[in-house]
Order: sequence, then C-alpha cells, then structure tokens
Amino acid sequence: MKVLFIYCNEFGYKTSIKTLTNFPDKEESKTFNDTQVAFIHVEEKDMEQKNSILKRLINSIKWICRKNNTQNIILHSFAHLSESKAEPEFTYNFLNEVEAKLINSGYNVHQTPFGYFLDLNIKAPGFSLARVFQEF
Repeated sequence: MKVLFIYCNEFGYKTSIKTLTNFPDKEESKTFNDTQVAFIHVEEKDMEQKNSILKRLINSIKWICRKNNTQNIILHSFAHLSESKAEPEFTYNFLNEVEAKLINSGYNVHQTPFGYFLDLNIKAPGFSLARVFQEF
C-alpha cells in the first residue's frame, strides 16, 4: 500500500469521468475545509495481508490527523502510485471498512466517489507535515 497524505485548508472535487462501470453512479461536487486527505493506493499484495495493512493505515491516518490538528478526513482511492493494483471490489470494500473504523473513533470521514476521475481543487499550506508519503 502506498499513501500520499496532503493536509488541505480547502479540498474540493467534482466527478468528471466514470472509469469503473460496476460501481454506483454519482454526480457530485463537494468542498471541505481543514481536512486531511489520504490518497490511497491499494496494491495486489495488500489483499493477502488485509488486517495488518488496515491497522497500519488507520494508525497512520490518526497520527497525521493529530500532527495536523484535525478530525476531518477525506479518503480518496488513488490508483496512480504503483503499477500493482488490488482488485477494485477489494479496494472499495477496504476503504469502506477504513471509513467505518475511523467514524467509530470519532473522526469526520468522507470518501470521494469510487471509480471516477475527479476535477480537484486543492489549497494546501507549505509546512513540514502538510505532505507525507508512506508505504506499507
């Protein structure tokens, strides 16, 4: 798994092109303030070690949220950080599980529409932990 965390003063998206036809249709545009965005790339090998990866990802998200003093999280499936990709259904279900666990821990969590290219609007400050890359 590879994750690019970007803390955003403002993060917005609008659905653009649907890339995976077997997932729900969504046409939406949303904007969020003071949020930690996690660009998550689930790799094929992660399907064999789901529980370990799940725990490590959740711990990393909680850590970066504490460092950036926010309770707001955006989960974005971003299959552009590696050539290896998990099955879309696995990634979709995995992200839903991550979201549920974070909500149960008291975070405000939103997922971007799965299976879409999005028009993005990112306003991110320039400080040390505003951008962090992790690989599990």
